[in-house]
Order: sequence, then C-alpha cells, then structure tokens
Amino acid sequence: MTNTKMKKVFLFTVCALALAGCSKNDFAFTPPTPSGGDDTNTDIQENVQKVFGVTFDKNHDWCTTTSGNVTITGIPSGTSKVQLYALISKDVTDDEGNAATETSLLKLNEDANASGSQVTLVYDAPSNSKSIYAAIEYKGKRLMKLVNNGSANFTTVAAARSFRAQEETDFSSVTLTEEVESFASQRKWLPGQMLYGMSNEAYQAWKKPAAGYSDDFTQLFKDIVFSYFKNGRQYNNLPLIWESQYVNDKVYPVTTGTHDIVVSPVYKSDQAEKYGNEVYNSDLYYYYFKQADLDTYVNNGGNAKDFLNALPKFKAIPFNQHFGVKEDNVIEKRFSYTLVYWGEGTPEIGKTTGKPFPAGYKIGFMVRAKATTENGRKQGELYGDGRLNNEINNYSECNFQSSVKCASEMAVDGPRAGWINVEDRLFVSFESGTDADFNDIILEVEGGIEPIVNIPEFENDSYTFCFEDRDLGDYDMNDVVIKATRIDKTTVEYSIVACGAWDKLQVKNIKGTTITEDKEVHEMFGVGANTFINTENGDKHYDPITEQVKVDANFSFLNEATQPYIFNMTTNKTITLSKKGEDPHGIMIPYDFKYPLEKKCIKDAYGRFNEWGQSRVTSTDWYKYWTQGLVYTIE
Repeated sequence: MTNTKMKKVFLFTVCALALAGCSKNDFAFTPPTPSGGDDTNTDIQENVQKVFGVTFDKNHDWCTTTSGNVTITGIPSGTSKVQLYALISKDVTDDEGNAATETSLLKLNEDANASGSQVTLVYDAPSNSKSIYAAIEYKGKRLMKLVNNGSANFTTVAAARSFRAQEETDFSSVTLTEEVESFASQRKWLPGQMLYGMSNEAYQAWKKPAAGYSDDFTQLFKDIVFSYFKNGRQYNNLPLIWESQYVNDKVYPVTTGTHDIVVSPVYKSDQAEKYGNEVYNSDLYYYYFKQADLDTYVNNGGNAKDFLNALPKFKAIPFNQHFGVKEDNVIEKRFSYTLVYWGEGTPEIGKTTGKPFPAGYKIGFMVRAKATTENGRKQGELYGDGRLNNEINNYSECNFQSSVKCASEMAVDGPRAGWINVEDRLFVSFESGTDADFNDIILEVEGGIEPIVNIPEFENDSYTFCFEDRDLGDYDMNDVVIKATRIDKTTVEYSIVACGAWDKLQVKNIKGTTITEDKEVHEMFGVGANTFINTENGDKHYDPITEQVKVDANFSFLNEATQPYIFNMTTNKTITLSKKGEDPHGIMIPYDFKYPLEKKCIKDAYGRFNEWGQSRVTSTDWYKYWTQGLVYTIE
C-alpha cells in the first residue's frame, strides 16, 4: 500500500503541534506555498526549541565520527590483504536482566592488492571506538595488531608460530579403567552405549602445564571471539556455525601423525552458581574413525549416524579438574591434555593400550553434561556433529531441547560446536545448553591435525546520512536517508534507503550513474513526489537505490567536499550536514542506523539524543539505544 499522507510543514499557525512529541497529525491537509527562503534563523531556532524542548550546545558540531590514517609496516611478501578494524562496545542487558558488554569489530578499510612492505590506509570510525586494529591476511591466517600512534608493525608477528609439543608423552602408563552408561542409553535412544575413561587420579597426572597467552593475545582473543560469537543469552550465533561450513560431516579435523594432538581449555562462561555449574559438571569426550571405513559402511546400505553412534567415546578432560567451581568468564591457558589413540574395536578395560595418534583419522568431540540439579534436566551428551543430537535436541524432559528461538535451525541436526581461528591458533567453541551463543566452553586444539581455516568475517562499518528537508522541520530525520559503506580504499557504496518528504528532492555529490544529481529522489523509486518511501512500518517496502562509486584513496566521509547533501527543488534550498552551532538538519551516524519512523521525532526514537544535543561530550553513543516501535524496520 502506498502512503499518500502529506508531510506537515511547521508554520507558526500550527507549530503548537510540535509540542506534542514533535509528531505529525494523521489527517491530511494542503501544504502551503513554500517560503523559498523566507524563514529566518530566529524562526528556525524557535522551532528547534519547541520541537526538542531543550537548548542545544552552541558549539555542537553534530559529529559522531573520527578519522585518521594508519601506516602498516613489516608486511611480509605474500600478504593478500591489508585491513583496518574498529573495536566498539555497547552496554547491554540480557534476557534475564544480567548486565554485560557487547563488542563488535567493524571493517573500516581494505587494500586487497597491497604491494611492498608498507601500506597507509585512511579510515573513518565511530568517535567512541575502543581501539583500532590493523590486520594482514598471510598464508591462510589473519594477523592483527593494535594501532598505536597511527602505526602498526608486523615484522615480529608475521613469522608462523611453530607447535611447541609437550615433553615426550609416555603413552605406556595410560589405562582405561572407567566404563559408564551414557545418558542416551539410559533414555533408550542408544541401548547399551558405554563411555570410557581413565581414573580421576590418572587425569590429574595426565594434564600438563601449558604456556599461557600474552596479554596482547588474550585481548585479541577476547575481541575477535566475542565480536564473532557474541556473548549472552540474547544472541543466536547458530547461523554463524552453519555459514562457516564446518558443521556435521565437515566438522572433523584429520590427524597427520606428525605430532601429539593437544587440547587446552581456555574459557568457560555458564554463570556457574546461577545455573548449577553446568560446565564444571561436564566432561569432554572424543571419538575417531577413518573416512574409508564410514564410506564402506554407507555403501553397504548403512546409515552414517548409526556408524558414528556406535564408535567408542573416550573421556579427554574432566572439567571439574580444570576449572574452578566458581570460575566464569576468564581467558587463560594453563593446562593441556593429549588425546590418546586407544586402538580399534571395543576398548579393553584395565589393559594399557594407549598410543599416539596415527595419520588419517577423523576426530569428533562431545560434551557430556552431568549436572545433578533440576532432577537431571541438565544431563546429556552434546555432539559437535549435529546429526548425533537429533534425540536430545527434541527431548522435552531436559533443558537441551531446542529453545523456541533456535528451533527452526537446531531441532533436526543442530550442531553444538564451531571452529574459529585467532591468528594461527585454532579453537573449538561449544554450546552447552540451548541459548545458542556458542561460547560456553572454548578449547584450543593444536598439534597433529590438518589445518581448519575459519577466519571470522566482520561487517564493514556503515554510515547513515539523515536529512530534514524543511527549515521548520519535525526532525524525524527521514526526509532523505542515505547509507554509505567503504568497501575498500577506492570504492564506496551508497544506498538511498528512504524518503519521508512531500517535497521534490535531489541527492547531490555522489556522482554516480544510477544515483545522479539531476534525478528527483521519488522518481528514482518510480513513484510520485506524494509518496513516503520506507518510513512507515507495514507499508510497502522499496528496495534501496544502490551504487558503488570510485573514490580517491585519501577519501574520508568527514571531508565536506565529498559529503552527500540534498537539494529541495520545491523550496529551492540546499541542506548539508550540520556545522558547528547549527541545528541538526543533517547528521551522519555510524553503523547501520535505525532511523525514526514517519512522524516520530529523533528525540523520542532515541531517548538519549537530547542529552547529546545539550552537551556534545555526553551520551556520545546515543544512537545505539532506540525505542522499539519508533524506528523503521523491514517486516
């Protein structure tokens, strides 16, 4: 449905309406003849006071962005990309009222054809970014360094980290002494399935001290992992697992036979005391097979799931011997555990059969949850390979049944683990429940396995240009909305996404072939000037008008000479981004900003906007906190 309600112009005869939350009336009226420039600065300031109800900082420049350049040195030959990232954070409250900090990495710029050992990249970033990272993609990994004083050097970090094996492992002393019935057997899914392990004393002796992480790497781990697998019960990171392609039959690392396979727990977050020490009361298990054996089984009419279920499962790590009972949200590598090859067939309890892993085996992981709280609802085997989770994902008697928000993805064969690389280290990240944030248990896996490469991709930083088309505006800031993203050092993508104006408008200074200066905005969308475009929820959604344009390598969104602006053909006036001391007729906001709905003033859609307007150093992240129902969403 096309909305043909007219956009109200604030005149002195009707400006009292602005006192009611600076909203427009629902009834239509005939817009007066435009003033064509007769509104004075006093008129404008009086209108601003009536609309916002506060006096803005006279020195406000309405800028939410900073810019600079970074010189990256020590770039090794063979580097495929050089990039810049901004780390941003936001205070959030999860679904259960717990305070947390959400972090995100945003790509600012990229040179995909870097040559030589030194590159300089220009960037624009949110003013309140916590830090800027420089990155290079080199030999299948992404290496990152914090930018310091506009520079980052990769001379020392580009060298590949060699696997530092533990002291020669003595496998002759390891013996299987434990045989327990699985929860799957107790629930009649897999009758007779037994799980195998060593004694508690043996695991205490088996774990070895591990070289800890440096402070720099610990910070990098935190920034990368939790920008990708965002930490909290309100996030569903399962789609990232599926997108990575390392799910189900592809989730298995393959042994090389060249080194021991070493697993090191480095993190857990389960709000231990609140949720019954879920991770502390869990164990890590593993199993192994050769692909040729599985193929033979399937070719003879068997089912892959039956083959994998029948494989012996061996305990690798009892988490209660590694993590403290109250430990939570700590990144630390302190002990490592070597995986033992126990031979083929049914294990022999009491016989010393341990060996190092030969080449050519696929290894799978499983977490066995054993918490005794809540009448066994937190007990069950959870596999990285989702094909083995069918029953538990649908078992209503325990808390591992797919939650409502994840049901469509997890109910059939939802995995419980995903892989992620941080520099040249490989981590497997487990979901121990159903909230799908996939960072309850994180383990580093290293040594004799073939590489798994899942370098996390992060979104490009976006900017949103919001304009008010009339001098006496209502400040819903949606009369023209333009999204802009820097794709690389010489490419910027612009999208006109909304037009909440009655007037005829043009977009200037993009200089494209689709977005041209002579075209009227409504005309680009194929509608008349009396149509609101993507400013009212529930109305027809129009696809953005998008174009990539070439820019100079020194391009910056803060350069006034290259910023887009609008020309109002009806009033014969130009509206640019607001300058110091002006009212906010044009503002540029970082991120994919959720602009206000038609008739909803920005101060109402964003409750902290006025705080920022009154003092430019207060509530500088106001644009991260919107009011549901007052911003445009695609339904």
